[in-house]
Amino acid sequence: MTLVWGIIASFLYVEIFVVLLLVLPLRSPQQWHRFFKSRFLAMLSRQAQTYFYLLLAVLVLFLLEAIREMRKYSSNDHTHTETHLNVEMQHSMRLFRAQRNFYISGFAIFLSLVIRRLVSLISGQAMLLAQAEASMKQAQSATTAARTLMSQQKGDEKPTDSKAKPAGDGVNVEELKKKITDLEAELTKERKDKEAMKSQSESLNREYDRLTEEYSKLQKKITISTPDKSD
Repeated sequence: MTLVWGIIASFLYVEIFVVLLLVLPLRSPQQWHRFFKSRFLAMLSRQAQTYFYLLLAVLVLFLLEAIREMRKYSSNDHTHTETHLNVEMQHSMRLFRAQRNFYISGFAIFLSLVIRRLVSLISGQAMLLAQAEASMKQAQSATTAARTLMSQQKGDEKPTDSKAKPAGDGVNVEELKKKITDLEAELTKERKDKEAMKSQSESLNREYDRLTEEYSKLQKKITISTPDKSD
């Protein structure tokens, strides 16, 4: 393996390690989101888009080179005689190296896209969880306020003496009823928002599981197709 393909293979192994870190439940989505928003990554993210497309273009060039080598050595026919045995072995070795380089560059490109997708899914899930938690706290506070107003209304309705109530008490009761109605409407809206965010979170989890399953299948293919270090 040449130096360039050794670097690409090392990059592929680093990508496999990063995917394992993102897939395994080692950290929560909120912790990953804080890590992605850290100062160090914020400095790198300014030019991350350019670097990503540049790296993707280089990998695509090496992939095309590997395809060219595969077609080159696949199209050549050699007669299987004793005089051409050495030439046939060299031809088979070069064809095997071209196929190996094809798998290395192809999986490197695929895992680059998978890592980018996983980062976006984890960040989106963290934001949805934060919004759901904030909505839950707001709904709980609205419920507490509604219960307090209802208890105050019941206390005001109890007769304190045999005399009739002043005309101003009726106005206060009407205002309390209006506030309770507004709070109940707000609580219903918050519950609907919570259900919508919950459905979005479930769809993100399903997408996450699908990517994990695809990654496990690809990892099995890498294990089968990766040659020994002696090659």
